Amino acid sequence: MKKLLSMLLASALAVSMLAGCGGGNDANKETDNGAATEGETKVYKVCNLVNGNLGDKSFFDSAEAGLAQLKADGRIEYTTIEMGGTTEDESKWQGYVEEVSASGEYDLIVCGTYQMPDYLKNVAEQYPDQKYLIYDDTTHILPNVANLSYAQNDLGYLVGVYAGAMTTETSLEGINEDAVVGFVGGVDSPVINDFLYGFILGAQESNPDIKVDTRYVNSYVDPAKAKELAESMINDKNCDIIWGVAGNSGNGAAEAALETGKAYFIGVDSDQELTFSPEMAEITLTSGLKNVGNSLIWFFDEWDAGREHFGKQTLLGMKEGGIGIVTDKNFDSKTPEAVKEKVTAAIEAVSNGDVVVPTAVGNETNEVQDLREAVKP
Repeated sequence: MKKLLSMLLASALAVSMLAGCGGGNDANKETDNGAATEGETKVYKVCNLVNGNLGDKSFFDSAEAGLAQLKADGRIEYTTIEMGGTTEDESKWQGYVEEVSASGEYDLIVCGTYQMPDYLKNVAEQYPDQKYLIYDDTTHILPNVANLSYAQNDLGYLVGVYAGAMTTETSLEGINEDAVVGFVGGVDSPVINDFLYGFILGAQESNPDIKVDTRYVNSYVDPAKAKELAESMINDKNCDIIWGVAGNSGNGAAEAALETGKAYFIGVDSDQELTFSPEMAEITLTSGLKNVGNSLIWFFDEWDAGREHFGKQTLLGMKEGGIGIVTDKNFDSKTPEAVKEKVTAAIEAVSNGDVVVPTAVGNETNEVQDLREAVKP
């Protein structure tokens, strides 16, 4: 393991820019909290640990794009290590984090997603002087770890407003007086239900009488099950727009929409219209975005300004560029102007606080579950 990691690091460092962040030059002076002093430029040295592989067109590629932009702007030097995503690879993830931490080479070690928090905690406690950032997770709050999360309830609201307006005004068979939209979730959990909470409320904002058919795959890697659920939603409940919030499983719902010819699909986290075949892309109206890359740029903006986010959870919404919705391609060409205006108004309302969307995360009541049952078709 050590030999493999040493080879990866050596290879990556060989192609790094010479402006890496070192110590003895006035341009790299920093304050006690690691931020650059006023008028000085600090070039941070970053390691990006990917618990999978690049090319996912989702979280990992988004994080990589943000780091690449920071490098292009002369703000960081970074190394990306693709740790692999198989079960066999997973057994090595903590070893990678330990080796990179022990090297002492980096100002910040970045990782992400729900699979990494326990591994990161084990290592971060061993290296209290090393700083870490984990995105899309708040499981463990440690003094040397910055936890970035995203306002998926607000994101759900925007997508719900859009889906509710589209199914009412542009159903595949005309005006849909008995409007039904669908939500295929990965697991019945607080994070997935946070998306759902906003989605239902947003859909009701567009159409108070709308019904929302919610089904859970109970897996993020079972597109066949998601396809089966979506086919039932479409054929049995006349659902004509489905939002897939289920990782790779969600692709099965898109397949069902395409093959039945009776529904449209909405993607999640990344612009899924770009990842699908031309046929599947054609029935993908938009995607709700978690902008991991933007959030990393925001984090370094904050760090340079002396505002630390280590030791706490930081929730990023519209204002910080942490979330958004795709508004070009199919959205632009297939969406009536009245619906576009409705979505724009929703974005503004959420951004300026006129609309405050409740969250399912940390909510110990059954509000979202009760709402889910109340809108079943």
